[in-house]
Amino acid sequence: MSFTPIYFMEQYPETSLFELQVDQPVQTYLGETARWAKFLGIMGFICSGLFTLIALFAIAFSTSKLNSIDRGSTQSSAIIGLVTLVVGSLIMFFPCLYLYNFATRMQLALRGNDQEHLIRSFRSLKAFFRFIGILAILYMGLIIVIILFNIYGTVSR
Repeated sequence: MSFTPIYFMEQYPETSLFELQVDQPVQTYLGETARWAKFLGIMGFICSGLFTLIALFAIAFSTSKLNSIDRGSTQSSAIIGLVTLVVGSLIMFFPCLYLYNFATRMQLALRGNDQEHLIRSFRSLKAFFRFIGILAILYMGLIIVIILFNIYGTVSR
């Protein structure tokens, strides 16, 4: 019994058991999927830019008001601005970039019948889903931590 490592199969896809074909209906579905992915990627870039602008305005406003009487309010708006900047610029930007790259490479692959662009487009799609999956795991972990703190706070009263 011999064992073929997974990386061997990724480097040499022609050794697979099944020969998949991208026929006309599949090309139509992939083309439509690429158009929607490109639209969502561009909309995500716009939203990411808006989040960044809002965050920068919030940070600028809060730093200009630091000498005011209500320091707690300005510090909290600065923190909210920084969190919005991180969410808008980083967490939202990268999935949109992966989705946009998938769409543009898929469109190039379908237009030119190019296997390399097809591979790169699916690599971008894999990166998109991996990023979203890791984000979902972190989000679920944060929810669990918040629930545990709420339970602890309720029990300790």
